[in-house]
Amino acid sequence: MTHANNNVGARLGRGMVSLMRWFDTDYGNEDLSAIRAKPDKVEFVRVLPFVLLHLGCLGVFLAGWSWFAVGTAVFMYLIRMFAITGFYHRYFSHKTFHTSRAAQFLFAVLGATAVQRGPLWWSYQHRHHHKHSDEEEDVHSPNVRGFWWSHIGWITSGRNFPTDYSQVRDLVKYPELVFLNRFDSVVPFLFALTLFIAGHYVGEYFPSLGVTSWQLLVWGFFISTTVLFHATSSINSLAHLLGKRRYRTEDNSRNSFALALITLGEGWHNNHHRYMSSARQGFYWWEIDISYYLLKVLSWTGLIWNLKPVPLAAYENQRSISTRRNISATHPPGS
Repeated sequence: MTHANNNVGARLGRGMVSLMRWFDTDYGNEDLSAIRAKPDKVEFVRVLPFVLLHLGCLGVFLAGWSWFAVGTAVFMYLIRMFAITGFYHRYFSHKTFHTSRAAQFLFAVLGATAVQRGPLWWSYQHRHHHKHSDEEEDVHSPNVRGFWWSHIGWITSGRNFPTDYSQVRDLVKYPELVFLNRFDSVVPFLFALTLFIAGHYVGEYFPSLGVTSWQLLVWGFFISTTVLFHATSSINSLAHLLGKRRYRTEDNSRNSFALALITLGEGWHNNHHRYMSSARQGFYWWEIDISYYLLKVLSWTGLIWNLKPVPLAAYENQRSISTRRNISATHPPGS
């Protein structure tokens, strides 16, 4: 009986820790090595926020739609996708350009509205991914653990939840970023609340638009955020399964025009894995990279600067491959 009570108490304790981490992501993370040593498994307390996010989309059957609400959803998708690709990824994770501390914070806040956790956690996990891409240590490789685990399952595992601050020392020195990372549910909550309040005022002062508070919340937050999440996750999953490989990297990263369109340029994943220091991921004019175009515009304003270019080696490598192919076609082996 005592043993059974102990097991129940232990489960309740673990559940309480998982619940507390919804509000303070650093809670109970004192021994990172012990947490990382745990086996991968879905933790249902951690799954609940993702379930609620998806269930919120069903509110469309109650709230209805309007062109203003749909337009808000599209706009919020695009602006937040840019915050993730341009800043969470290309700036915080890879430092492919420079910016001011104020702009750094503003785009970190904007990125936090995407409900993809804090900028330090995101950067730590992404740097870890590049270090161990498609190896056993890669926490979201579809080649190691399958498509669904790489797409969403890995986020629900407790061993992947903590932020290893030792791997992002360049970011830890900014307390405002640490705060956003530690209390990563604050910004999404305030963002959702802002949309709800905005929907009320838009509906009251511009009744012809047919907008309500619930409508703007469902479309601007739940639907837009859910689509954004799956689009971003497709780079972890599909971009290592579908597409073409220009460079012979040690991982299975691939280039995909379709994924590049929906993620504003992240689909040129093989390019990125070969030359991750470049602010541009579409190396040629026909490789559409909207995030880079927007970063370039920001550089003209002085808000960001020193965008790292595509290395000349990237083009020399491609010319070398093309030359070898032409030689092989002209003089096939055995001719």
